[in-house]
Amino acid sequence: MGIEQPSRPSSAAAAPQRPQSPGTSLVGVARQWLLGRVSALWALLTGRPVSLYAASVLRIGYGLLYLVFLLREFPHRGEIWGPESPWTPALAAQLFEQTGWNSVLVLSDSPAYFEFCYAMAVVTSVLFILGWRTRVMSVLFAVVVISFHARSIFMTDGGDNLVLLMAMYLVLTACGRRWSLDARRDRLKSARAGDVPEPVRGLYAQELRHARVTLTTVVHNCGVFVIAAQVCFLYGSAGLYKVQGSTWGGGTALHYALNLELFQPWPALSHLVDDFPMVIAITGYVTVLVQVAFPFVLFGRLKYPVLAVLLGMHIGIAVLMGLPLFSGAMIIADAVFLPDRFYAFLPRLWRRAARRTGMRQAAPGRATGSGSVPAQGRPELPAPQDQAVPSGG
Repeated sequence: MGIEQPSRPSSAAAAPQRPQSPGTSLVGVARQWLLGRVSALWALLTGRPVSLYAASVLRIGYGLLYLVFLLREFPHRGEIWGPESPWTPALAAQLFEQTGWNSVLVLSDSPAYFEFCYAMAVVTSVLFILGWRTRVMSVLFAVVVISFHARSIFMTDGGDNLVLLMAMYLVLTACGRRWSLDARRDRLKSARAGDVPEPVRGLYAQELRHARVTLTTVVHNCGVFVIAAQVCFLYGSAGLYKVQGSTWGGGTALHYALNLELFQPWPALSHLVDDFPMVIAITGYVTVLVQVAFPFVLFGRLKYPVLAVLLGMHIGIAVLMGLPLFSGAMIIADAVFLPDRFYAFLPRLWRRAARRTGMRQAAPGRATGSGSVPAQGRPELPAPQDQAVPSGG
């Protein structure tokens, strides 16, 4: 028998088992990633107000759209919302008990009171467009839209519903920080102040001001995110609803829509478009595809051609089906997805085109370019003119 060699311990057995570091484990990596996402989301919400230009575009767009709507219906105001309406204030009050709606128009049956409310609605829309005391005007504009919507709710459509939602959402946003009288007043105030140092504030006053600025910034950002989510929900649900219909799958849905007498402002134009069945079928398929895919393309450059297709689709709906209020409301809502750098570039583009065509001469001593665009502020220390403040925002 041979000599038995002593067994050597393996290297794995000889080396002591070291506990795996939490930072390198799967749970640790997931925890670090989650904390990083939460920190990034918190910085996004509290760092600075986002989409200030887009919020201003929504303010101007919906204010102008509702002003045009009120002026267009001015000859028929009494039959729709006033004392001459078949839907009397008593019937409206009975419906309010069931739905929870309310309206300032039913507080009195007096024709003078109704005319006063209508005039104030027009004035409120104009001031809201101009951005004068925007915080107050945004609340009054929402009251106007809610009151007129609830007074004759059976006369409304999808466009009215969207304007109602956006009017309430805009109350939360700092929609007067750009392209408004409030912004102009703040710029003039800053220019007059010059290099005068700010007064020394106490610690309590500084903390209170910082908390107020942070709160209003968070409210504004949440309002913008809610508007974006609302638009995504509208497009996504509309696309999924179309997928369930056999007419959209067969490419004949637009053919039937073009032949409805209720939606034929220009019958000859509708019949002309209906003579191209292949174009109608392709347009129907593209409409469904774009609406379903819209929520998934918002974080890339693909959203720009998708927004262009949606713009063409809404223009077609306004012209061919006679729904300008609905199309205008959707086009304005789509503006929330365009970045601020796009809106900041528009004035420079306009000035450049004006100089090339000779419409406007550059003012001497004034620098051209982005000098007139207010600074966006830094996340760690936002500029005072960029923060969403309670007054005039």
